[in-house]
Amino acid sequence: MLRRIFRYLRALIMGKLDELENPQVIIDEAIREMKETQVKNRERAVQAITQKNNLQALVAQEERETRNLEAKAGLALQQGNRELARSLLRQKALHDRTLEQMRVSLKQAEETSQAVKIAIQRDEDRVRQKTAEALALKTQMKQAEIQITINKALDGMQMDDVAQSWDRAEERIRSMQSEAAARAEVASTSMANRVAALEDQQADAESDRMLAELEVKLGMAPAAATAQPTTAQAADDEDVDRQLRELEQKLQSQ
Repeated sequence: MLRRIFRYLRALIMGKLDELENPQVIIDEAIREMKETQVKNRERAVQAITQKNNLQALVAQEERETRNLEAKAGLALQQGNRELARSLLRQKALHDRTLEQMRVSLKQAEETSQAVKIAIQRDEDRVRQKTAEALALKTQMKQAEIQITINKALDGMQMDDVAQSWDRAEERIRSMQSEAAARAEVASTSMANRVAALEDQQADAESDRMLAELEVKLGMAPAAATAQPTTAQAADDEDVDRQLRELEQKLQSQ
């Protein structure tokens, strides 16, 4: 949008505003900006999917860590070191809570990635459709220009006969009607392209908002730490004791 404003001001200063408002120039500019926006949106989608993949790897790593801590606690019990087993199970409880939060974030990231893929596909379909429409508009504009040229040539012819003058007047009226219809069609197309460009900006803003939300969900934004209540610590100790007893019973039964 800023580049378009700059080109408009430059054309205004250099006296080429009519050239800038040429329908063909407007159509080409709209298609170019649409394709540039498409490239940017695809890059944002790649970044979102990359973050989802990274989160998947972190979840897998955390799951391995919890299994490893449980195995170590079992080995400590077999060696008669109950306090070490308790400490390891306490660590496992912390990892379990972290893993639960990461799984929730991963699910949200997967849903967001799927939505982004669908949006990219729709954007590609829209670009293809607008490109085909632009080609049709250019063809219509060329036909209108040819018709205007022919009508102007007919208007310049010298007619001595009254009947010929009458026919020329009718032809001129039809030419004016055709030109007016062509100008109205091109003007409506120009407005549609400006509306499409505005929609692209709104889509960019929505993509930025979704990306910011995804960064917060992935823990990339700073978050305030909160102190854990004493009652929560006591509950954790009881949970660790319960897991310790269950592990002892499991080892005794083997």
